[in-house]
Amino acid sequence: MRGISRARFLGMAAAVGGAAVLPVGRAAATGGRPRGLTHRGVVYEVGEGETPGTAWSARRMRADLRAIAHDLHADSVKVTGDGVERLTATAAEAAERGLNVWLEPTLGDVPEREILDHLAETGRFAERLRRQGAGVHLSVGCEFVLYVPGIVPGANIQERVENLLKGNFDPVQMARRLRRFTAKAAAVGRSVFHGRLTYAATQDEDVDWGLFDLVGIDYYGYFRRREDYVRDLASFRRFGKPVAIMEFGCCTFKGAPERGGMGWDVVDYTKEPPEIKDGLVRSERTQAAYLTDVLSVFESMGLYSAMAYTFVTADAPHLPHDPRHDLDMASYSIVKAIKDRPGDPASGWHWEPKESFHALARQYARARCR
Repeated sequence: MRGISRARFLGMAAAVGGAAVLPVGRAAATGGRPRGLTHRGVVYEVGEGETPGTAWSARRMRADLRAIAHDLHADSVKVTGDGVERLTATAAEAAERGLNVWLEPTLGDVPEREILDHLAETGRFAERLRRQGAGVHLSVGCEFVLYVPGIVPGANIQERVENLLKGNFDPVQMARRLRRFTAKAAAVGRSVFHGRLTYAATQDEDVDWGLFDLVGIDYYGYFRRREDYVRDLASFRRFGKPVAIMEFGCCTFKGAPERGGMGWDVVDYTKEPPEIKDGLVRSERTQAAYLTDVLSVFESMGLYSAMAYTFVTADAPHLPHDPRHDLDMASYSIVKAIKDRPGDPASGWHWEPKESFHALARQYARARCR
């Protein structure tokens, strides 16, 4: 099995827990009139990459953040992934460009102590940025059920997902272990960071939100009617804290919104090279419409923040003349990665904006002018 990207994590989480849950927004918590989101942005991942050509690079990161700030008109960026050096360098650059930084370490498949040490080191840097005057939030992690060994049986991500899908786990024990680790992570976060703290949860995670300042949710729900989104979100106002939408998005084909977090599951990875399954039609318009529709719901409810998932997925290149191998169709990214020499693993690449990039940029720019 090839390396599991963040997009594939989303699908696994959705298969286990369904659409993500959203608790309270700012207006609901205060009783005031909704005034729109406080922060609007995009997720930026800093993983190693599957090849040297798609690995994180400081030069590329700086150009990407410039585009996020100046072309996307975002005021925030969620910097997520593993590797303290990559996380901190990206966060520092984002702060330098005036972006609000949401720093989220997601080290997984290592012993618990290493995950917590990785969080502590990242959190200490976040605190330094905060004391220097940058706008910084710290998320102690993302979807621990998938990332952290010991909550669900399995030596690695693949085994844990298989056990979840097959029901090979004790739900009571899983909930207890999840709460125990989340409490540890929150304590580590509080010990090193004194700004607003959160965690990126899936729908069915039993999180003690009393440990955090914000309720953080990865949201991939789909409804045909706007009022159903509102009803879905409103049912969680009992938490009484601002809601941070840590991720929201869909893939790039007709019908992708209905698949939500399972949108990635349209690629046959048993083939070499991997193939898009039959019957799919690429549609950047579908992705753009979903992103702007749910964003307008978040705005109308006065939620705290929303981060579109994700900026770029370098390892899922767009092949406009080869739809069977156009892996960007199964990508949540708002820009498309294009290889300079398709078919060459060593090829360089660049990105071009999708319709979703332009659609979000228009909404973000309008919000800045209000």
